[in-house]
Order: sequence, then structure tokens, then C-alpha cells
Amino acid sequence: MISYLKGIIAGVQTVSANRTILTLEVNGTGYDLQIPQRLANQLTNTGNVVQIFTHYQIREEIPMLYGFSSPSERDLFRHLLSVSGIGAALAIALLDTLELPELVQAIIAANTQILIQAPGVGKKTAERLCLELKGKLIEWRKSAGFFVATGGPAPGILEEVQMTLFALGYTAHEVSHALHVVSENIGLPKDAYVEDWIKQAIAHLSSNEVVTG
Repeated sequence: MISYLKGIIAGVQTVSANRTILTLEVNGTGYDLQIPQRLANQLTNTGNVVQIFTHYQIREEIPMLYGFSSPSERDLFRHLLSVSGIGAALAIALLDTLELPELVQAIIAANTQILIQAPGVGKKTAERLCLELKGKLIEWRKSAGFFVATGGPAPGILEEVQMTLFALGYTAHEVSHALHVVSENIGLPKDAYVEDWIKQAIAHLSSNEVVTG
């Protein structure tokens, strides 16, 4: 089993909308690894030395290597693959849609509305993810050593707030982060009015746009 590869970036190529290949030169040998787009965005300079954590899979007698930025990302990918009906493409789409802590929290909280923002993930698939992984991820996140956001609206309010923000064009990551910030930094109660959650979230998101724009 190959745990990780450390080598020189020979190239990063987007083959299709959901398939990005990193060619990594290790001791004179080039390895092709399929990686999340999020990782590809970090690998900007050809010739740099990087360490990539790997998952090896044989599908229909074809060997494949998948690459990730950390052991935690690789391990969560493996958890996702263990769910019936989840292949590598859907697992990578989920990893690209949400940061690791947000994805784990969404599954544990059975937040299907945010999970279906990942390309190719429908409601039934999202429900199956939550059903099969909730217990495993509650234990796994304790050893993974990363922060898990807990703030946000009460369950009865959450879906309406998310739907409104998604309709305005915000991404799943932006919505998840904004609701956490509004809860923790502003102190908006979980059971505050839907309109108040939306107003505060948009204010936070708009301020970020001004800073980064």
C-alpha cells in the first residue's frame, strides 16, 4: 500500500469537469494521481516538491491512484467510498464542495440540504451518507484533530435560510461558514427569525466580497 508520495510537480491537467490529474515525478518515475480541484488550486508552480497522501484503488482491473493534501482528507475519502452508491467521482465532488470540518458536520447533523450542493449528489444519496456515516464520523473526528463548526440556526430554520442563500448564488462553503460566523461572532440565537439569519449572513458574505474583490 502506498501511503504517500513525495516528489516534483511535473504538471496538473484538468481532463474534464470532475477529473483533475496531477503528474508527480518521484525518483525519475512519473505518477498520475486524480486529485480534488481544491488541491489542484494549491499546486500552482511546476517544479515544486510536494507530499501527496494517496489512496490506491483497482476498478474493473484498472489501477487508480488518488491524491490528497492530508491524511484526514484521504481518510474521509475512504469513509465516503464505504457508502453504497458512492464512487470516487462523488466522493471527490463532496470534498471539493465543502471544507473537511463542514462536510463532516453536515453528515453528522444530517444536513442534506447542504450535501446536495455537491454535483451529482441527490437527496437520497445525501440521506444514505448521513445514515451510514454519522456514527463512524462522530468517533473519527475526535482523532482527526480538526475544528468542527457547531454554530448555526435551529434545524427548523436552517433549511429555509440555506435555500435562500443558495438561490442568491452563494456556495455551500460560503453559506456554512457564514452561518457559523453569525452564530459565534455576532451571537444570533439559534431560534432567531429566518429573516434575521439571512440578513446577518448576507452582511457577512458581502463584507467578504468587498475585502476580496
